[in-house]
Amino acid sequence: MKVAIVHYWLVGMRGGERVLEELLRLYPQADIFTHVADPAKLSPLIRDRKITETSVARLPFARQQYQKYLGFMPRALEEIDLRGYDLVISSESGPAKGIIPPPTARHICYVHSPMRYIWDSYNSYASGLGAVGRFYFSRLAHNLRQWDVTTAQRVDRFVTNSSFVADRVERYYRRSSDVLNPPVDLDVYALPPEHAPRSYYLFVSELVPYKKADVVIDAFRGFDRPLKVVGDGAQRAKLERNLPPNIELLGRVDQNQLTELYQGAQALIFPAEEDFGIVPLEAMACGTPVLAYGRGGVRDSVIDGDTGLYFDRQDADAVRDAVERFENMGQSHFDAQRLHAHACSFSPERFRSRFAEIVDETLKQA
Repeated sequence: MKVAIVHYWLVGMRGGERVLEELLRLYPQADIFTHVADPAKLSPLIRDRKITETSVARLPFARQQYQKYLGFMPRALEEIDLRGYDLVISSESGPAKGIIPPPTARHICYVHSPMRYIWDSYNSYASGLGAVGRFYFSRLAHNLRQWDVTTAQRVDRFVTNSSFVADRVERYYRRSSDVLNPPVDLDVYALPPEHAPRSYYLFVSELVPYKKADVVIDAFRGFDRPLKVVGDGAQRAKLERNLPPNIELLGRVDQNQLTELYQGAQALIFPAEEDFGIVPLEAMACGTPVLAYGRGGVRDSVIDGDTGLYFDRQDADAVRDAVERFENMGQSHFDAQRLHAHACSFSPERFRSRFAEIVDETLKQA
């Protein structure tokens, strides 16, 4: 079987690229198509495969400024020649699914997220632009929405990374989907030694506005509990100002340090609304409960009252209330072995097995 995988862009190794790695393990013969690729920033597994870039890559400074060429991507996708392929897998977060599949090929789309900047996050994104940028982007987004909905009809089967994303695919495309949570490599995360102390709360994330680090810091300001903040980003300088003594901003840490931090935490605080969210599973693999904003993909990974607790608002009072409820229940309520086993159910092997089943079912329907 000749397989093509269409991925939006390859300029780093994040969650979408980890999914791509598992697809390549499942289909080692697959060819990759993408708008732009920076091999130096890719894993050997991806870098060593045949990668074909679209016409977007020929535009000036495309590898650095690819997002500014969003308007060129629909046509670039439709120019990809997929003759001879039996299976096309598109990996959608930026534009990827809009290829024109051959009549005899099956097209399966794995959706990390419908393009947030033209759908549910459009107003937030547009408000950060200047007047000229908003004028241009409002027209571009309008045209992209029409194209995005139209190209959904070129997909034989949708697979989404969470129930939250499945709901959005239904809302925007009027298409049903199979939910298959992304693979999480948890080999580097383990339970701490028995009776090891857990003495602080933990926040782990890139420091950008939608991750809500400022909410967590405000919650622990004047709150007599230690908080460690792991991460870096555009908000760091602002967040570092006037930190109280119970809050420590650690910046980026290496893998061993991160594992040790998870293992020593009473709980992870997770206030963002994510499409899925890998960090809660990393924490649970270390036996650490998660106090999470109860919306988004986290509802697929955190079980309220069992592997963590939900709070219902993204504000400091709600975070403090969750901490107090957690402490009233007691650390012993959350069984570390149970948390670890739950996290391990999101394994790469489970992902590959279920995706292969979906492909087989789709091909039989051809």
